[in-house]
Amino acid sequence: MQLAEDEARRRGCVNAVLYTINFQAPGFYERHGYRILGSVPCLPPGTSRIFMTKPLR
Repeated sequence: MQLAEDEARRRGCVNAVLYTINFQAPGFYERHGYRILGSVPCLPPGTSRIFMTKPLR
């Protein structure tokens, strides 16, 4: 992840944006500095897409 963020900075990006599913890895990304922007319900019932962002500056 650090290599991807460093490459994004090198290319002039100022924010990273991703999504994960609620049962996959939101805690992992939060531990790496990402914060939740919002969520959208998806299938199967009871799951949702979690959209996250992190400033790169």
